[in-house]
Amino acid sequence: MTQTSIAVQTLDDLARYDTPTICNVIELFDVRPRNTGYMDARIRCCFPKFPPMVGFAATATFRSQAAPRKADVYASLNQQVERFGELPGPPVVVFQDLDNPVVSATFGEVMCSIYKAFGARGIVTSGAGRDLDQVEAIGFPAFTDGTICSHGYCHTLQLHIPVTVGGVAVETGDLLHGDRNGVTTIPTDIATEIPDACRDYMAAEQIVLDYVRGPNPTPRGLEDARKACQAAFVEIAKRVSRKR
Repeated sequence: MTQTSIAVQTLDDLARYDTPTICNVIELFDVRPRNTGYMDARIRCCFPKFPPMVGFAATATFRSQAAPRKADVYASLNQQVERFGELPGPPVVVFQDLDNPVVSATFGEVMCSIYKAFGARGIVTSGAGRDLDQVEAIGFPAFTDGTICSHGYCHTLQLHIPVTVGGVAVETGDLLHGDRNGVTTIPTDIATEIPDACRDYMAAEQIVLDYVRGPNPTPRGLEDARKACQAAFVEIAKRVSRKR
């Protein structure tokens, strides 16, 4: 389990930027391959108008094809929210649905209301969701591989174990950032530096945006703007790269 102390202010600062900008900046640190760390297109945002979700993964596995050994399908919920306290900050519940194909919804209004009451910032599942109007109404971000109307024989098998969701291996305590564009992990050892780098990255991009949105742009002028933008990227990378 990842246990890195990150200030609440840093989490709030990370939430000021969209997930693509976070991904762009992570690349500049050169701490992982550019095609890793973010979830693939199977994981979609249920509520695109919500602001970015930032929190620490509270992982679990899920099934609904057959009834659990215990009669209460929600028996693990008490344990799950109690173990939120093991995390270094606000939780994001992350489920790997082990049924193939997915049989029913991982979550609905009741589960999400419970999670939110105990401080969770959102939920991500490789399975499906339901009660989307109600979950949206309580302002709880959700990311799924689809929507299914029934909960079947839903039950949680294991808590706080490594899972794979959207092609990404997620461990309890991993830092996640998600919005309408998708979900990415953030290496915790660079998290505190990312907000400032995001600000500078966006300022560099603005060089090109201001030029092409201005009067009478030309290919030569675009080339100059792009060179200035790229030079700014290089300076940011020099400052933050872990391989310099």
